[in-house]
Formats: sequence, C-alpha cells, structure tokens
Amino acid sequence: MILFRFVILLMFLLLPPGSAALLETNLPSRLFPSPRSFHIYLPPSYTTDPHRRYPVLYLHDGQNVFSSAGTNIAFGWGNWELDKTADALSRVGKMREIIMVAVDSSRDRYLELCGRHHALDATTNTAFENYSALLITELKPQIDRTYRTLPDAPNTAVMGSSLGGIASVILAWEHPETFGAAASLSGAFQVEHTNFLNAVLKPGIGPPKPLRLYLDSGVIDFTGGDDGCSLTKQVATELRRLNHGQDFELFTDAQPLTPAELAKTGLRRDKWAEAQTSQHNEFYWRLRAGHVLTFLFPSDSSMK
Repeated sequence: MILFRFVILLMFLLLPPGSAALLETNLPSRLFPSPRSFHIYLPPSYTTDPHRRYPVLYLHDGQNVFSSAGTNIAFGWGNWELDKTADALSRVGKMREIIMVAVDSSRDRYLELCGRHHALDATTNTAFENYSALLITELKPQIDRTYRTLPDAPNTAVMGSSLGGIASVILAWEHPETFGAAASLSGAFQVEHTNFLNAVLKPGIGPPKPLRLYLDSGVIDFTGGDDGCSLTKQVATELRRLNHGQDFELFTDAQPLTPAELAKTGLRRDKWAEAQTSQHNEFYWRLRAGHVLTFLFPSDSSMK
C-alpha cells in the first residue's frame, strides 16, 4: 500500500495545474491471485483547490471508459469518453466535479459481474462476492485514503453497462451503506435466469432503501433481441415499488441512429450498418453517458 500511494503521489505532482488528469495503476488484492488494474480520473479543480473534496463514481470494464483507451477499442465502437463528458458538463454547471475510478475487467468477467451469490461449495465465495469485496473492502478504502473524496454513501456511486449494469444495481441494492447511487446501461438482467428480478426484487418487502437508481436500454441488439428493454422495464417496476419511485429514472433509447445522424458522430463508417441494428455497444453508451452523469451527480443549481 505504501508503494501504491508513492506512485500515485509522484504521478499527481506531475499534473498541470487546472487540468483534469487520467492516472493508471494497480492494486494488490488478497482476494485475487494478481493485482487489479484500474484508472483514475481527477477533475480540473483537483490541483488548484486543495481543500475541496469530491464525490466518487466507480466503474466496471475500466479499460473502455476513458478517452485514453483510444478510438478503436471494443471491436471498433470506441471508448465511453467519460472524462471528456464529465469535463464538459461540469464546466457549464450541469453536474458536480467528481473523481472516477474505473476497474479493469478480468478474464472471469462474467462470473465477477453476473451477481451470482450461491457457490456449489457453501464455504467458498463466488467470484461476484470476491469482486464486491475487492471494491468495498480494498479499493474504496485505498481511494479514500489517497484522494480527497467524500466517502459517505450519498456521494459514492457505481455504474456499468451490460453485465456491469446488473452488477452495479445489485451492489447498491445489497450495500446501500457504501453505494448511494447506481446506474445500469443496457443491463444484462437476463443472466442467471433473471435471478435478481424473480428471486430478489419480486418477493422483496421492507422500507425504501436510500438509493438513487438509473436504468436504461435501447430497443435492439446484435442477437436480434431488444437490448434487454422488456426485462429492464420489469426491473424498473419492482424497484419503483420497493423504493416508492423516489430518486429513480428509467430511459429508453427508442430509435437507433439513421445514417445521416451517424455521419455527425465520428463513428467509423464501417460500423454504421451494425449501429443501425444494435444499441448494445460502447458507441450508444457513450452517447447516453452525459444523461447518466447529470442524474447521478447533478449540480446544486440544476436541482433548484
């Protein structure tokens, strides 16, 4: 941990004043055999306002979310450009400045993000339970020690797409004391036979949880399905019932872009045909990301 903090401090000292920064590092874990790589976004004011503390957004599939990943990753769909979007939105006062921590996925991505809680051996944690513990007991404490964060749950959110979407909602639902908000983009709520919907939400009772939740989907995907739209709406119905509709948003991206619209986006031309038949990709998540960020971290002025 001392080496981790030294490396981060050295990188921090090299930052130009008044500019956002993207850092890359890794964290040794007692839960996994090898260190987990992750990426950190620091907002523009971090170097110029040394007494200010910031909300934190944790992200899955961290290798895809920032502009440093390049434009041709994710099978040519590109990255999410979350750093550029956050910069632009905070600059015009539409969202608060935040810190973002994006955790790279591993070769066991499905098992780590699917939300499965029952191992064949009752004495062994599932990969999802270990990944959850990595975030909550190892990574978040280290981030809070190293950076000027606002560490309480109302200022801590988690966000992801597809498998990362369902993982985010489950993490917040089960650990509202840690994550006060969650966002799911095109969430893969069909995994594990819709266990979260049928076994957790539908039988659920009890008082509302102190959560802010965002769900979205498109209407078509590369499998010929609806990008999880039907299941996402069912999950939304149950979440509204259990949380009485407070601090909740459901968005449906109801129409893929036309060729004329795609021409204005900068997407590679060889991806246009596919973009008209599937909204389950980084390109569409990039387009919707600004809407998500302003929901999770609205500025004080936008909430008036």
